[in-house]
Amino acid sequence: MFGIYLKRELSRRKKAALVIAMGLALGIALVITVNSVSAGMQQAQDKVLKSLYGLGTDMTVTKAQAAPSGSSSGRPKFNFDAKSSGSKKQSSDRVMTQGGQTLKSSLVTEVSAQKGVASAVGSLSLNVVKVDGSFTQGKAKSSASNAQGGPGGQGGSTGMPQVQGGGASFDVNSYSVAGVDVGHQDLGPLATSKITTGKTFTSAQTSAKVAVLSTSYAKENKYKVGSTLKISGTAYKVIGIATPDSSESTTDVYVPLKQAQTLGDAKNKVTTIYVKATDSKQISAVKTTIQKNIAGTTVTTSADLADTVSGSLSTASNLATNVGKWLSIAVLVAAFLVAALLTSSAVSRRVREFGTLKALGWPSRKVTRQVVGESVVNGLLGGAVGIALGLAAAYTVTAISPKLTAELGSTGGSGGPGGMGGPGGPAASAAKSTVDIALSAPVSVTTIALAVGLAVAGGLIAGAMGGWRASRMRPADALRSVS
Repeated sequence: MFGIYLKRELSRRKKAALVIAMGLALGIALVITVNSVSAGMQQAQDKVLKSLYGLGTDMTVTKAQAAPSGSSSGRPKFNFDAKSSGSKKQSSDRVMTQGGQTLKSSLVTEVSAQKGVASAVGSLSLNVVKVDGSFTQGKAKSSASNAQGGPGGQGGSTGMPQVQGGGASFDVNSYSVAGVDVGHQDLGPLATSKITTGKTFTSAQTSAKVAVLSTSYAKENKYKVGSTLKISGTAYKVIGIATPDSSESTTDVYVPLKQAQTLGDAKNKVTTIYVKATDSKQISAVKTTIQKNIAGTTVTTSADLADTVSGSLSTASNLATNVGKWLSIAVLVAAFLVAALLTSSAVSRRVREFGTLKALGWPSRKVTRQVVGESVVNGLLGGAVGIALGLAAAYTVTAISPKLTAELGSTGGSGGPGGMGGPGGPAASAAKSTVDIALSAPVSVTTIALAVGLAVAGGLIAGAMGGWRASRMRPADALRSVS
């Protein structure tokens, strides 16, 4: 009986039901769209941060670079032998640590022992500047007037010898090298890359002269698995080619940590300590603990990095988070109020109907149930239409994939490649880095569940107001309305 009467009443009032349902649908569709775009913004920002951070890294520990002391400028110097009588090939590598001051390797163990730290791995960041080319020595020749003169070739003018020819042609190539703890590759600079050719390091290759190259560096310099790469006179066998998860990775060459320490003359030193926390919700507390117990270090978290992301990504994210969410809430509240008022108004026009039903013996709760039932059906209909509209809007955004830019600023840390100053890290070198991100709008099951909940809630709110008004009607009201 309830279902039959419900169906008949909804059929009689199709226009009113459609207006209520569409009002709720628009509010629910806006909520889905805003939530999906916000999720897409978060994914885009995570993608940017992932290119700077090691996979699974919650924070990094570095030490800011000290100012050069005395007359030392910290700039690379190259010494060549230019006394050759002919053309001679010259080549020299300058290897420098990069990413701030070096830290003792023992600090990795000390950081690991801190409360809330699940694991910690050290890495050494190097910058190699390779200069090669050749000198050609010039030849001294006398001027033409020197060959003329009086008898015996004397008495003429004497011209000064002039140097003709000679010069130099040199090529300068700079690339980054990261020292990898081969026993813990799931955390650190190589964790953000996938081996696409060859293989990665094994735990037995702690001191082996082997290297893994990034895809772009290998392609540019025509290296492949099995090739030999020379760094500062030491030959390394290329065992693998790695493709970064993000195109913004700045590391070109990966070698075992001990080999990097030898190249950089930094025995038992690291520039970056990658840290993973036991609980992602306690990262801030772990950061405070490390800074308190290990003086002189800079601890940077992904939240610190997020604060440095600017550009259209940051603007759009703030817009979606602040304006978008408040706007969706305002529209949703307005939709609920309109649905409630329309339901209440419809009840007012059904005085004769409800009064007659009560005269026939319907209790107030049954009348209320009838009104609430109609409103819930309207809410579910609006929810279905709203979900469809929201999904269409989200898929449209994903299909269009508008391009956003993320400008990566400095956290005030050390700088250079390498975590927070290591390979793939932000710091000073990231201050000029701009990343293009394609925006998507993923719709999660949680968002759909939220939409269904809002649809039911909207129907219940409207039904509650209309049912309350219907329950207050008396049979006498119906009789007074008879003309």
